Amino acid sequence: MKRLYVLLLVLVVGALLSACSGSTANIQSADLGTGFDGSANAVTGATTTFGKTEPAFHCVIKVANAPDGTTVRAVWTAVNVVDANGNAIKDKKLDETTSTLTGDGVVNAKLNIPSTGEWPVGAYKVDIYLNDKLDRTLNATVQ
Repeated sequence: MKRLYVLLLVLVVGALLSACSGSTANIQSADLGTGFDGSANAVTGATTTFGKTEPAFHCVIKVANAPDGTTVRAVWTAVNVVDANGNAIKDKKLDETTSTLTGDGVVNAKLNIPSTGEWPVGAYKVDIYLNDKLDRTLNATVQ
């Protein structure tokens, strides 16, 4: 009977351990801004409200405890915007970038201004995935 309990305990512990993710990677911070300082690995012009002619949106993501092969994906979406012609655009994916890290790192996920030279006014978001799991969403506005 004692062997049965030991075997059952081993099976339960094994099942629990296999269900846990092996990665210790975590996103320390994610910030929006108008630029990126590569020497400081930091966002510049931190903001969530952008002007219509801002050259780019930057999302700077700092990852810690990342084993080699950790992936960070940023998906930019126009949530509810109105273009210069008055057309409503809702939930339109604008861009997606994926970076594979070799240890801890910083990712600058940048979204460049449209070819029209002006951002449609309204609400935007960037979804940030760590190893293909949604970690957080940052919201932005263009006025």
